[in-house]
Amino acid sequence: MGVTAPLWEATAAAILAEMTAGRLADGARLPPEREMAAEMGVAVGTLRRALADIEARGLLERRQGSGNYVRAAGLGAQVYGMFRLEPEAPGAPAHPTARILSVSAAAMPPDLPALAPATIRIRRVRSLGGAVAALEEVWFGGVAGAPPADRFGDSLYLDAQRLLDLRIDAVEDRVGIGAAPDWAPDGAGTSLAPGAPCGHVLRRGRDRDGALREVSQTWFDAAAARYVSRAGRTLPPRPDAPHETAPRRARE
Repeated sequence: MGVTAPLWEATAAAILAEMTAGRLADGARLPPEREMAAEMGVAVGTLRRALADIEARGLLERRQGSGNYVRAAGLGAQVYGMFRLEPEAPGAPAHPTARILSVSAAAMPPDLPALAPATIRIRRVRSLGGAVAALEEVWFGGVAGAPPADRFGDSLYLDAQRLLDLRIDAVEDRVGIGAAPDWAPDGAGTSLAPGAPCGHVLRRGRDRDGALREVSQTWFDAAAARYVSRAGRTLPPRPDAPHETAPRRARE
C-alpha cells in the first residue's frame, strides 16, 4: 500500500506540476488565496502551507499587499515541461525524478522513426515521489558525441540544451499498450519486469524548424501512474480530483 502524502504536500505538488509544465509562467500572479483554495478544494490554511513550501524552494515571491508571484526561472534543473505522468493514487507525491542507467552513441533500431545520423540513446528510470513509475529510452539525432551519464539531471530537455545544443520545441505523443523492455533493471517493480504488459508512449520531438530530433519510448506502470495532458487551465488541478482534466469553470 502506498503512502498518502499530507494534503498540503499534494497541493504544493499540484502547483509545482503546473509551473514545471509552463502553465504557470515565470512572473505570473496567482489568484487570491481564498479563490485559489476554493478552486483547488482545500482549506486556506492548507494552501498557505503549500505556498510557504514553494516559497522556501525559491519558486514563489509573496509580496505583502500585492499577492503571490511565480518565480519559475528558479526551477533550474528541475524543469521538465513536457512530462505527462502523474501518480494514480490521489494525494500521492508527484514530483518527478530520474535515474540515468546509460548514455551511449548508438544506431536507431529499424522499428522506430528514423533520426538524422549521429544519434545518442539515453535510458532512464523515472520516479514519482520516490516510487518507480516508468522506464524511458530517449534517442536524440543530429548531435555530436555522448556526454557522460553523470552530466544529466532530472530535466532531460534542459540538459539537451545545455550539453547537446539541442532544443525540443514541439512533441507528439501516441499512447497505447506495450511490453516492458528487456533492459528493465532489478528493483523496477514487477509491473515493469521485462515483457510485462504496461502503458506505452511513443514520442516524436521536433526543433523550432520542425525537424525530427527526438524519438522516445516510455513504458509506465498503469497501477502507479497515468498519462495526463491538460490545456487551457488557469489554476492548478484539485489534488483530490485524480481524473479531472478539464477546467471546472468550463463546465459551469
